[in-house]
Amino acid sequence: MGYQHLELEKDGHIATLWLNRPEKHNAMSEDMWVDIPTAMAELDVDDLVRVIVVAGRGPAFCVGIDINMLASLQPTGDSQADSNKKLYDTIRRLQETNSVFAKSPKPVIAAVHGSCLGEGINLISACDIRLASSDAVFSIRETRLGIVADVGALQRLPGIIGSGHLAELAFTGKDVDAARARDIGLVNDVYPDQPSLMKAAYELAGEIADNSPLTVSGVKRILAANDGRTVDEALDYVAQWNSSFLMSNDLIEAISAFIEKREPDFKGN
Repeated sequence: MGYQHLELEKDGHIATLWLNRPEKHNAMSEDMWVDIPTAMAELDVDDLVRVIVVAGRGPAFCVGIDINMLASLQPTGDSQADSNKKLYDTIRRLQETNSVFAKSPKPVIAAVHGSCLGEGINLISACDIRLASSDAVFSIRETRLGIVADVGALQRLPGIIGSGHLAELAFTGKDVDAARARDIGLVNDVYPDQPSLMKAAYELAGEIADNSPLTVSGVKRILAANDGRTVDEALDYVAQWNSSFLMSNDLIEAISAFIEKREPDFKGN
């Protein structure tokens, strides 16, 4: 299906979800918040797609929520309680837009160039892997707008960059460059420019896509399941997972390919 400010590209086992509002530096308009979950659902059920790359068209990855949309989030109701409930429901809906990346059964790679502010950093915090070009700038910009960031960064970044680095970024709303982002673990690697960034993102996606999609999906589930569990509980969970999915056709194919000294051809079953 078509989207107003998103673009989907598919090349073999790799799909790219482009934020496509370049004239506004991919500021997130209402339609983008609504369409991202729909687009991700489309990719999630496409068995050909094994890895998803998220990137931005134009000069920036994402400069945050569209200010016009932000101004419109002043709910009206029959009472203050009614207004508060409507705002709560809106925030929860916006949170889900980012959560679809974390909930996807497929690995999601964020390829960040230019500004990644506010909603931009919320979005990438829900992705599995983050790469950046050298011109990338990151900020929990909500703080400087008088807002407590409420759609994912404060909840997900402790496990990515640690509580101390997160506190510094969230308390100040300061900009950090790509080199600092790499130093604190916000991004895995930094590349000279957007073309080399996208090349690296697709190469990494290709490495992932070469593996069994059943196994990769299982790895993502296991990594997510570690949160909130003790080591012993997490070990029990992965034992249950493998007792259900280990004996797959992909495992038989991997063994056959090893014996026959060839590359495996995984089907995901």
